[in-house]
Amino acid sequence: MKQQLLRGLIWSLLMLLPLSAFAQPVGIGSRRELFVDQLLIDKLQGVELKLHTPVKAPRPRSPLPVRHMMTVIKNGDRYQAYWRGSDPDYHGEKHTGHAGETVHYAESRDGHEWEFPELGLHEVGGTRKNNVILAQQPPFLTNFTPFLDTRSGVAPQERYKALAGYPGPGDKRGLVEPGRGLFAFVSHDGIHWTKQSEVIPYQPQWRHAFDSANVSFWSEAEQQYVCYFRTWTDPERLRSISRTTSPDFRHWTDPVAMDPNLPGEHLYTNQTHPYFRAPHIYISLPTRFIPGRGSAPDYDLKDQNATDILLMTTRAGSSHYDRLFKHAFIRPGLEPEQWKNRANYVALNVVPTSPTEMSIYHRSGDRYVLRTDGFVSVNAGYTAGELLTRPLVFAGDRLRVNFSTSAAGSLRVELQQSDGTPIPGFTRDDCIPLIGDEIDGQVRWKSDADLSTLAGKPVRLCWILQECDLYSFQFSQ
Repeated sequence: MKQQLLRGLIWSLLMLLPLSAFAQPVGIGSRRELFVDQLLIDKLQGVELKLHTPVKAPRPRSPLPVRHMMTVIKNGDRYQAYWRGSDPDYHGEKHTGHAGETVHYAESRDGHEWEFPELGLHEVGGTRKNNVILAQQPPFLTNFTPFLDTRSGVAPQERYKALAGYPGPGDKRGLVEPGRGLFAFVSHDGIHWTKQSEVIPYQPQWRHAFDSANVSFWSEAEQQYVCYFRTWTDPERLRSISRTTSPDFRHWTDPVAMDPNLPGEHLYTNQTHPYFRAPHIYISLPTRFIPGRGSAPDYDLKDQNATDILLMTTRAGSSHYDRLFKHAFIRPGLEPEQWKNRANYVALNVVPTSPTEMSIYHRSGDRYVLRTDGFVSVNAGYTAGELLTRPLVFAGDRLRVNFSTSAAGSLRVELQQSDGTPIPGFTRDDCIPLIGDEIDGQVRWKSDADLSTLAGKPVRLCWILQECDLYSFQFSQ
């Protein structure tokens, strides 16, 4: 009987512990971590996760054009932009993937003002004085989506890569003929391209696929190429997203459906890519497509479809997306043009445009900006609150933070053992409060205790915030 009572008492005590007490510690090493999902979070008390709204920058004197299928790549001190256009001299039927579609190119030194070089590669509109880099390659130019290959040892002639392909309209279940899938393109400079073979074939069980931007990249975290591409759910027939991987950009795994859609929700694009300051975290800025809403364009009064931009994330190797926030990240806004059919898309890639700013490029030619790491913050108001992490294992001897306080606010950090016991020398009372606004602030404790003595051991971080936003943190040397 005593043993039964003792077991019952132990079980009751265990039930009071958080679920994370039974979980394996999360190894973060010296990676930068953002609060764009709940992987590291155990408890929130008096604080909340806050989605920050991108702000429209002043309109450039030479903006990017109003076009679909935009990609912006930062390569060193140069920004490169790509988008789909059309030859004005083409007078055939203008269906998706038609022979008059083109791909255009621009460059920028600051990510704000753009230059449109006369490349002389293709005659379009009766002249070679244009910035067209690809032409007369139907159907591949309808969704040509390039990236800069950062893999160590990549062949110089394949330093840029892209996927493109369109299977044609209609229900294609049972289709097995080649040529309907995605083809690889390679380039040494991002301007002169060579089409290679079909690498991701069309699957006969799909009703439809590939009819959007199909994004790919080299994942340093996964040590393989990753592709996120358009599929449709069945039987709902919702525009959705699937994932496949490759060791060499030629042989790809069987696709896995990510299924991020809410009931009845179309996700028209996915724009998934590694975040430049934390490449194990992939940022996704899909266009949410709402049929039957908005102002129809003149050419088709039945085609009324409102759009806006969402924020989703996924981590390296994951087969699902995290959606902390179901509501819009970027709304259509005040301009009537943005309520027209398919008016709201953003370019592939969030890129840095200053040490404190990152930019998102909109189909309208506008540039939207956020604070560096500033997608989501842990936010506290006038009353102080706390965030407690799951047990983490880190590497390094200092803790850096991206944070912002008011004049009256502050941020402190307490390190705890896995069971919640404060670690001497690293308690909240030992922590020197951080006050101000820094992208790369450093946490210090009064005792000047050696943080490296805790490296490799499970610890919890208890963040104490007042009138403060905490965007990211990183242990480092």
